[in-house]
Amino acid sequence: MPQVLLSLSTRGRGLYEFTEQAEQFARGNTVQEGLLTVFVRHTSCSLIIQENADPDVRRDLDTFFSRLVPRTDHPDMGWVTHTVEGPDDMPAHIKAALTAVSIGIPVKDGRLLLGTWQGIYLFEHRDRPHSREIVLHLSA
Repeated sequence: MPQVLLSLSTRGRGLYEFTEQAEQFARGNTVQEGLLTVFVRHTSCSLIIQENADPDVRRDLDTFFSRLVPRTDHPDMGWVTHTVEGPDDMPAHIKAALTAVSIGIPVKDGRLLLGTWQGIYLFEHRDRPHSREIVLHLSA
């Protein structure tokens, strides 16, 4: 079964689209109909399928999650005990727990069956840049 490991560099918190890389992977395989499983190998970022037309959507999502789970140096986060990796680390784990680390996308005729405005994103929850690994696995 076809599988590939993508490396994605982030510049810090935010959404990073990698739809094109996933589409290229699906087109380049002999499996024409099946399921693309996308899995991120980290605990402080996640995956989402979201609108890719208006960048305001990505900014608003990032702002929403930052307000929902602020950094541990925020007064509302005094209950957090895991702080050794910085004030953005435990909030990143919580955000990843609220979203997904694995998603499935149907494939037909070698194409992802995404909606017109849907894109696949790595949602980086840490403040500083990271190198993230994403597994793409296509099964019939």
